[in-house]
Amino acid sequence: MYFTYSWRDGTQELTNLDPDLVMEALSDDLMSEADLKTALERITRFGLRRLGSESERGTLGLMEQVRSQRREDLERYDLDSMVQDIKERVSDIVTTERSGLKSLLREAQSAGVSMTASDQKAVESVAGHRANVLDRVPEEPGSAVTALADYEFVSDFARAKFDALMDVLQRQVLQTRFKHMQQSIRGLTPADITGLTAALQALNDLIEDPESMYPLDFEQFRELHGSHFPPAKNLDDLLTHLMEQAAETESLLSSMAPDMRRTLEESMGSALRDPGLRDEMARLHDLMEPVIAAHPPAAHYPFSGEQSVTFDEALKLMRRMQRLDLLERELHAAHENASLEAVDPEAVRDLLGPEAHESLCALRSLEEVLARAGYLERDGESLRLTPRGIRRIGQKALHDIFRGVKPSGFGEHVGTRIGAGSEPADESQPYEYGNPFLLDLSQTLMNAVGRGHTAGKLQLSVSDFEVFRTEQVSQAATVLMIDLSRSMPMRGCFTAAKKVALALNTLITSQFPRDHLYVVGFSDYARQFHAESLYRLGLNEYVHGTNIQHGLKLARRLLASHKSGTRQIILITDGEPTAHLEDDRVQFSYPPTARTIQATLREVQRCTRERIVINTFMLERSHYLAEFVNQMTRINHGRVFYATPERLGDYILVDYVHRRRKVV
Repeated sequence: MYFTYSWRDGTQELTNLDPDLVMEALSDDLMSEADLKTALERITRFGLRRLGSESERGTLGLMEQVRSQRREDLERYDLDSMVQDIKERVSDIVTTERSGLKSLLREAQSAGVSMTASDQKAVESVAGHRANVLDRVPEEPGSAVTALADYEFVSDFARAKFDALMDVLQRQVLQTRFKHMQQSIRGLTPADITGLTAALQALNDLIEDPESMYPLDFEQFRELHGSHFPPAKNLDDLLTHLMEQAAETESLLSSMAPDMRRTLEESMGSALRDPGLRDEMARLHDLMEPVIAAHPPAAHYPFSGEQSVTFDEALKLMRRMQRLDLLERELHAAHENASLEAVDPEAVRDLLGPEAHESLCALRSLEEVLARAGYLERDGESLRLTPRGIRRIGQKALHDIFRGVKPSGFGEHVGTRIGAGSEPADESQPYEYGNPFLLDLSQTLMNAVGRGHTAGKLQLSVSDFEVFRTEQVSQAATVLMIDLSRSMPMRGCFTAAKKVALALNTLITSQFPRDHLYVVGFSDYARQFHAESLYRLGLNEYVHGTNIQHGLKLARRLLASHKSGTRQIILITDGEPTAHLEDDRVQFSYPPTARTIQATLREVQRCTRERIVINTFMLERSHYLAEFVNQMTRINHGRVFYATPERLGDYILVDYVHRRRKVV
């Protein structure tokens, strides 16, 4: 196997996304949404927060960045400044021509005998006529350019300046249609104008009759005139390119003040001095008009800044604004369908910068990163968590629950029983006959050192030996009973209950492997669930009815196989029992009937006789639920807690740890 390495040139889509970080972000959504695909889509939409201040922006964040960038450009530039440049150049041309007229008059007056009186009078007449024409040149730059186009300049300097202005305007006109020819347009020769005119005529002929094979089909047209147009596969593709450029120009014009737009249009209209080129451009405009009309009108951009721009810069700015619009539409579609595949990464890099591009690449690689880490796998068209992924979610739930508990809230395992245990503790004691010989070597040596040494030798005695204390560990079998009635998700309680089940399962499997945990969900009927599958429960799992009686009956059956150790039921509910079984058929009633209450309490009595402790966590402080739980507690002698969904896990897991271990 061979590998090739190269320097990164910026085109490779690399990401240093941490799969554990992604799983942490997915955990809460999986608890509430109950669907892996939905949870991943949520990250795609709203982003992924990293350590510190870094974060991966989702579609919402990227769209906001697009809007911010557009707003920044609108508040920075002034499009009307383009016309001001034309106005200043026209004024300079008129001033230069007036100077030329004055020079002509001075030369005539100083000629003396070399010029006849009639010749001097003729010169004065020409100069006066030219001055009158200049006096009538409109102040509005567009009309001024039109008036000066037919003016016969006296000053060579003024003529050169006007020709330069007309070259600039002609180039601007051609750029509105042929943006890819920007370099070649700068220095058009008469032969170039002739070639461009022929190319436009051939294109217009094709548009008028695209099926005709005479005089040219599209392939022949591309071979002969392709250098004048953007690359295209067919005529429709070429028209699309031309339409996009026309839209940019229309956006530019519509974003200007009306008088400034009129000035620019008139100035550009006077720039095409070749009649053949002017006619073919007008013909192309007429042929393109139906195509342009079939598309949405050009966008108007309300620029309000002060920074001046040239015409070239304005066209580039229009191109940028339209790319921002297109990118926003792509991101909006991506937000709707939660898929980033249609978003152009190069546009994101060019318009929003490298950080936004990295966010896009990271979010597009979510599934690949998690699959490579072994957290998820694809089964046909669906995604599912692997056992490793489920364990990771359980670890996150366990961490979240214990993170909010004060150090003094659990872990102080004080006990009075003395005897052999199976788990070594951190504390040590002097060795006594009969103790397990779990030698604390460091403390034993320190005891010998404390007594001193003889001739450089360390002597050990029986009194120096210390052994570790041990913890007496009892086995426990627990049934976690979770209310699946419809009121649980409506009150936001079931997400907390699922998190507790996963966290409790992780705690037991990692720290108490001898214990057993069963999960029973109950609504109209009771069912056993694997803790790892709880996150997949969705709204369709919830039905009416709170059949605590059937749940206790199933829990009692599961605990019957455990003859020794602690046996307990942890009941999580937000309502009193409203259903019970009669002849294996559910009987539902709300408000609950006396028969339902009595049937449930009889099941509590059976649990009590079998020494099964029932600890109840109430998620609602209703009078009826409190009264029922009080009756149940008097029979079973278990404990009752009132908890909010936010603090439910703290109570259950801290209580489990506190009752689970005793120091011997």
